[in-house]
Amino acid sequence: MPDVFDPLVGQDRAVASMRQYVRHPVHAYLFTGPAGSSLHDAVTAFAAALQCPDKGCGKCEACRLVLSGNDADVTFIERSGVSWRVDELRVAERVSRRRPLGRGYQIVVLEDIELTTTGASPCAPALLKSLEEPPTRTIFLLTAEDVPPALDTIVSRCIEVKLRGLSEADLEKILAQEGADPVAARTAANAASGNLRRARVLVRDAALSDRIAQWRGVPDHLTGTPASSSALASAISEALDRAAAPLVAMQEEEMARRILDARELGQRAVANRREIEAQFKREQRRFRIDELRFGLTALTNVYRERLIENLEGAENAESRSEYRVGASLRAIDAVAETSRRLSLNIDETLLLNDLMLSLMEF
Repeated sequence: MPDVFDPLVGQDRAVASMRQYVRHPVHAYLFTGPAGSSLHDAVTAFAAALQCPDKGCGKCEACRLVLSGNDADVTFIERSGVSWRVDELRVAERVSRRRPLGRGYQIVVLEDIELTTTGASPCAPALLKSLEEPPTRTIFLLTAEDVPPALDTIVSRCIEVKLRGLSEADLEKILAQEGADPVAARTAANAASGNLRRARVLVRDAALSDRIAQWRGVPDHLTGTPASSSALASAISEALDRAAAPLVAMQEEEMARRILDARELGQRAVANRREIEAQFKREQRRFRIDELRFGLTALTNVYRERLIENLEGAENAESRSEYRVGASLRAIDAVAETSRRLSLNIDETLLLNDLMLSLMEF
C-alpha cells in the first residue's frame, strides 16, 4: 500500500532504515547523500512518518499537514546567506524548546549543515550545543551533501541515514514510468547528473537538445574576435534563462497545490510561505549552476574528442596535429578552471566571457 516513503525511488536501503527508526525515534538524525539524492524529500517523508499515528500512511491529516508544509510542529530553519550564522542556529534552538502543539513531536529541520563549518564565523559548535540536551519531544533532522571532519562530533550525536545518487538508468526508468517520451527521458537522465528533481525539469524542456548542441558548437563559433566571444557568452546566458522556465513552472504548480491544501484544511495562508519562496530561489540558482556544469562538461567532451583525433595524427608525425594536441589540452584546462570558479559565487556572465576569451586562443 502506498505511503510517504514511496516517492523515494532508488533509495530502498535508506527507506528500510527509516521504517525501522520511526518506530523507536531518537533525538537526532543526519541524512547524507550526493546532490540530487532527494535529501529534502527524505527528511520531509521521515518527518511525516514521525507525526503519523500509523508511521507514515500518507493519507491521514498528520501526513498531509507535513507533506504540504503546514504542520506547525515541523519547522525548516532557513539560512539567509551562503553559510549558516550563529543567530540562525539560535532560532533553531528556541524552536526546539517549544512544546509541540499536537500529539506528535517538535521537529526541527536544518539542511546543508556542512555550511556551519564555512564562512567568516563557523558556527558548528552552536549546533552541537542544541543537539546535546534536546527536550524529550524534540527531534532534529539534519542534512548534508558532504560531511567534513569538523562535523565528526555532530555526526556522533546523530543516527545517520545514507542516501545514494541515482544512476542514469534509474532516472530514465523513473521518467518513463511517469509518462515521458523514451528519447526525452534518456536525454534528460544523461543531463541530470543523478538528480531526480533536475531530471524532471529537463524532461519538460524541449530545448535541452538545442542547448547541448549550442555548447558543443562553441569551438566552431569562436572566430577569434572579442565580439564573437561576447556574443557566445550572451547567447549561453540567455539559454540559461530559458532553461530555468520549466523549474519556475513546477514551483508555481507546487505553490498552487500548497495553497489548495491549506484552504482545504481551513487555513488562511500557506505556513512558512516566505521560507518556501526563499527555498525556490535557491533551487533556481542551484539549477543554473548545475546547467552550467553540464554545459561545461559537454564542451570538455568536444575538446577531448579533438584531443584523441589529434593524438592519432601526432603519432604519424604531423606537426599541425602536435600543435592541436597542446591547444586541446589547454582548452580542457580552461574549461576545468571555469568549473572550479563556479563554486566561488562569481558572476556567471563574467565567467562565461572570460572562458570564451580564453578559448579563442586555442
